[in-house]
Amino acid sequence: MESSGGRAEGSGRGPRVLVVGGGIAGLGAAQRLCRHPAFPQLRVLEATARAGGRIRSERGFGGVVELGAHWIHGPSQGNPVFQLAAKYQLLREKDLSEENQLTETGGHVGLPSVSYGSSGVSVSRELVVEMASLFYGLIDQTREFLHSADAPVPSVGEYLKKEIRQRAASWPEDEETRKLKLAVLNSFFNVECCVSGTHSMDLVALVPFGEYTVLPGLDCTFPGGYQGLTNHIMASLPEDVIVFNKPVKTVHWNGSFKEASSLGETFPVLVECEDGACFPAHHVIVTVPLGFLKEHLDTFFEPPLPTEKAEAIRKMGFGTNNKIFLEFEEPFWEPDCQYIQVVWEDTSPLEDVTSELRHVWFKKLIGFLVLPSFESVHVLCGFIAGLESEFMESLSDEDVLLSLTQVLRRVTAPDTVCRGSHTSHVLLHHARGSAVWLEGGRPAHRSAGPTGTAARALALSPALPLQCHGEADNVLSSDRQCLSWLEIWGC
Repeated sequence: MESSGGRAEGSGRGPRVLVVGGGIAGLGAAQRLCRHPAFPQLRVLEATARAGGRIRSERGFGGVVELGAHWIHGPSQGNPVFQLAAKYQLLREKDLSEENQLTETGGHVGLPSVSYGSSGVSVSRELVVEMASLFYGLIDQTREFLHSADAPVPSVGEYLKKEIRQRAASWPEDEETRKLKLAVLNSFFNVECCVSGTHSMDLVALVPFGEYTVLPGLDCTFPGGYQGLTNHIMASLPEDVIVFNKPVKTVHWNGSFKEASSLGETFPVLVECEDGACFPAHHVIVTVPLGFLKEHLDTFFEPPLPTEKAEAIRKMGFGTNNKIFLEFEEPFWEPDCQYIQVVWEDTSPLEDVTSELRHVWFKKLIGFLVLPSFESVHVLCGFIAGLESEFMESLSDEDVLLSLTQVLRRVTAPDTVCRGSHTSHVLLHHARGSAVWLEGGRPAHRSAGPTGTAARALALSPALPLQCHGEADNVLSSDRQCLSWLEIWGC
C-alpha cells in the first residue's frame, strides 16, 4: 500500500491526524485541531462531493428548505450548535434572547395548531391538550428508570401502553370519545417515533432512555439555512484540509505502518480508501454514519474492533426518517398555523397494525409543519418514520403525491384544498436515520435500519479507547476527544 501525498504527509512535526467523514462531527473536530499549532498535519476524508453530512440546505420553492437537519433543539448556552450559530450570527434576535434560552420544554414537540380527524372533523383543542399532557407526562416518567435494576418492562413503548391501558379503563366518556382519545395518543406515538428515529417505541429500551439530556430553550431554525453553520466551519479551515470524493474502505489500526517519505517513522493507523489511496496516521477520528458503521462493521476495521465495542454498535438502533415537501399556490390553513396534525380515528397505540403497508403507510405521518412563507408559494413539510417511511421510498413521487392529496382532501374538506394548487409540486427527500436509540423490548422487523446520514464519531489510536458520539452531541464529543489528545501530547 502506498500512501498519498499532500498536506497531511508534509514534513511538519507533530501528530498526524485523519478525520474520516466531513459531517458536523468531522468538521467540528477538524476546526478544533486546526486552531492548535500542535496539529499541523491534518486531513479530512469525505466520501461525497460535499461536506455537512445530514445538514443540507437547498434553494427551493422560492426560499431555503432543509433537506436534512431542521432545528436546533434546546438552543441555550449548554448547546454547542447554538453557541456556534450565535457566534456566526446565523439566528434571529428572538432566538438569541435570554427568555427563549430559559424556556423549559421538557424536550417535547410543541402542540399542533390544528388537529384534523380522518373523517374530516376538527378534533377539539381541549382533547388534544389532555392527551398531550398524558402522553408527555408518561414520557417524562420513562426517564426515571435510568440505571434502574428493576424496570417493569423492557421497552419504552410497552411501558407507555401499559400505563395508557390502565388509565383508559377509567375514562368516563362514551365509546366514540374513548376511541378518539386513543387515536390522538397514537398520533403522539408517531411523533415520538420520528423524534427517536425508530419504527416503534417497542424497540427502544426503557432503562437507558433517560440518558438523553434535555436542554432548555425553544427549538429554533436558521433563517438562511442550517448549512450556513457548516459553511462557516469550513471557511475557518485551511483550504486543502478536506479531500472530497474519497470513500474509506478499511481502517487498519493497532499496527506499525511505514511511509517512504518519512524515513524511520512508523504510524499505528493506516486508512485505506476505495480508490487504493492510503493515508498513515498517528490518530484517526471516524465520523461515519452509524447506519454505515453497522452495515460495514465486519470489514471496516482491521483488526476487528474489541467485542464490547462491536456489540455496543450492534445494539444501537438506527431508523429511517423521511421528509416530504408539498407546495401550494394558496394555503388552506390559517395565517398563524404552524403545525397541522392528522388523527386517524381508526388507529390506537393499543392495537398492532395488520394491514399491508401499501394501504396504510401514510397513517404514520405525524402531520405537516407549515414552513415560513416564500415569495409566491406556500409549503408544508411532512415527517414520517419507520417501515412506513421505507415503504414510501419504494413509491414514485407521483404515487406519494396522489396519496397525500387524497389524505388532505379527506381531512380538510374538498372545497378547501381542491383548487389544483396542491398538485403543483412535490419534492421527496430521504433523510435517513436522524436518531439513534438503544434497542430493547420486542425484536425489530429488520435489524437496525438502512445506511443513514446521521453522524456518529469514534476515535482510533493504540493508546485511546474507541468513543462514539454524533448533532449537538457530535460537536461536544469530538471537542472532548480533541482536548484529550492535546493533553496526551502535552499541549
